[in-house]
Amino acid sequence: MGEPSGKPPEQLNVLGLPIELCCQDPMTGFFRDGHCHTGPLDAGMHTVCAEVTEGFLNFSVAAGNDLVTPMPQSGFPGLNAGDRWCLCALRWLQAWEAGHAPRLYLRATHIKTLEVVSLDVLKEFALDIS
Repeated sequence: MGEPSGKPPEQLNVLGLPIELCCQDPMTGFFRDGHCHTGPLDAGMHTVCAEVTEGFLNFSVAAGNDLVTPMPQSGFPGLNAGDRWCLCALRWLQAWEAGHAPRLYLRATHIKTLEVVSLDVLKEFALDIS
């Protein structure tokens, strides 16, 4: 049984452990709780905790997803290189295929990401494991 927000109570990362905080400044996540939690209402699967780069942000804008321009009416501050953000798993995969994937944090990346990207590929970009 999920919470009223649609967020399932237990959230695991790609390592099978409780998911860790991605970022609170800027406040990220589909539920804007700082975590890359997901649930039935998250059609975009915002599950990859990434540290965005200028190259990725430029790629994303060109692909039709402007993550740079602030949208105060939506509470979105706009991202800068170095910010952590919960990216859509398919967008991260698309960026990887185009050679623009940002590095990521496995401990803060939701296990549901593995439905789209293999753990081996994710590990190549991990900032939090050696």
